[in-house]
Amino acid sequence: MRRALLALFLAFAMTGPSMAQVYDFESLDGWAQDDHLAALQTFRQTCDLMKRPEWTPLCRLSQDVPESQAAARQFFELLFKPTLIGTPPALFTGYYEPVLEGSPTRTARFAYPIYRRPPELRDGTVWHDRAAIEGGILRGRGLEIAWLDDPVEVFFLHIQGSGRIQMTDGSTIRVGYAGRNGHGYRSVGQELVRQGIFTQSQVSAGTIRQWVRKNPTAGMQLLNFNPSYIFFRKLPNLNAALGPIGAMGRSISNMRSVAIDPDHVPLGAPVWVEKSGADPMRRLMIAQDTGGAIKGAQRADIFFGTGREAGLAAGTIKDGGRMLQLLPIDRAYAMLPEG
Repeated sequence: MRRALLALFLAFAMTGPSMAQVYDFESLDGWAQDDHLAALQTFRQTCDLMKRPEWTPLCRLSQDVPESQAAARQFFELLFKPTLIGTPPALFTGYYEPVLEGSPTRTARFAYPIYRRPPELRDGTVWHDRAAIEGGILRGRGLEIAWLDDPVEVFFLHIQGSGRIQMTDGSTIRVGYAGRNGHGYRSVGQELVRQGIFTQSQVSAGTIRQWVRKNPTAGMQLLNFNPSYIFFRKLPNLNAALGPIGAMGRSISNMRSVAIDPDHVPLGAPVWVEKSGADPMRRLMIAQDTGGAIKGAQRADIFFGTGREAGLAAGTIKDGGRMLQLLPIDRAYAMLPEG
C-alpha cells in the first residue's frame, strides 16, 4: 500500500520556490505526544477547498482514515514531509473571537459603529483610510451593523477580524470579515515602541488598551496610525458552538487553526508549530486563515478561541520558534535547492 500511494503522489508535477529543508518526523520536538486525530479532523474541515492536484487525493484519503490516534498519525507520516521554508526564528502571535456588547441603534452609550462593506469598494484598490472613516464619511448611509460602547474595542475587533456582539435586545449577532480599505497594516504597538513609550517586551494588546484609555486624544491619534480598516458582515445561521469563519470560508478551530501568509504557506495545509516563550507549544495546526499583519514564511497567528479568557491568553503571545509545513512528499522534495 505504501508503494502504491507514493507512486500516486509522485505522479504529480510540482512547482514552487526552491528554498526549503526537508525533515523527518522524528526530528520534530513533541511530535509523538500531539493529538494527531484532532489535527486530522481540522484538516478535513477545509481540505476539499484545496484545488491543486497534489492535495485533492490527500483530502479524499483523509476521509477514510479511522478515528484513532494511531491511524491519524500514520496518515500524516505516510503522505507528508515536514518542510522548513524561510529562516527561523518564527514570530508567533495569538488572536481570538471577542464577545462585546452592542446596540442596533446609536445611543449615548453605544456611539461607535462597525460598518458593512460599502458597495463601491473594490478588492485590490486603496480607499479612504481609517482616520477618514472614523471621521464620519460613511455616516448616514445605513451601513452600520451595530454600535459598540468603546472605540478601543472597535479597533481590536478590526484586528481580530470577527466577533460576537451581545445586543441590548438580548440577541447575539456574529460578525466576520467582509473586506478592507486597501491600506497596509501598520502596528500601533511598534509605534509606541518607536515613540519610547514602551519597550518591545512591554507592549501588548493589554498595554495598548490601557494607554489609549488613559490618553484618549493621543490614543485616538495612535489608533489612526494604522490606516487599514476592516468592514464586516453578519454571519447568519452559524452554530454557536463553532468558531468564526476563516479565510477559507469555514469555521476555524480553537488551538488547531492558524493564520498564515498565503504567499508562503498553502491555505489548508498542515503546519507544525514549535513555539518557544513562557508557554511553549508543540502542535500540529492547519493553515485556515490569514491576516493583514501576517507576512512571511515564518509568521503565524494562533487562534485561541472565543471570549475574554481566550483574549487574555492570545494577547500575551509574541514568541519565537519555528514553523514547518507538512507538504505532499513529491512537492516537498521538488522545493529543495538544486545541486
